Amino acid sequence: MRDSDEIRYVARNRKARHDYHILNSLEAGLELRGAEVKSLREGKVNISDSYAVVENREVILKNLHISPYKMATEPGYDPIRPRRLLLHKREIRKLFAQTEQKGHTLIPLAIYFRRNLAKIELAVAAGRKKYDKRQALSEAEAEKKMKQALKKDL
Repeated sequence: MRDSDEIRYVARNRKARHDYHILNSLEAGLELRGAEVKSLREGKVNISDSYAVVENREVILKNLHISPYKMATEPGYDPIRPRRLLLHKREIRKLFAQTEQKGHTLIPLAIYFRRNLAKIELAVAAGRKKYDKRQALSEAEAEKKMKQALKKDL
């Protein structure tokens, strides 16, 4: 990876990996307007409640909250407006087929800048049940204890 490919994360959806089983993920561009990019660079974004849907052969990101930029000259915009994601047609068809299955949804995992372009990591995910969440937590805790024990032995 070149220096120009450096990724600078703006926001991550940590809750997503706990609440959902991630099946696969991909990178998509974000269609933004005016001062939204500057607001993103400042980190004024909330992706925890957002999700994506495939409508009319387009992928639309909903409930992504980008706070208005204070120094913007144009009047304020709707911070929760639906935003189009930039993907190839074949990727959109693949996502549509995967989300048609029962229980699968599109969720954002992270928003970041690559080569000064706003990108979003989008995942096809299946919801976890409460007992699945507990089991995942106990497995992670057991793995952490094993690593600590191995570290002490060395």
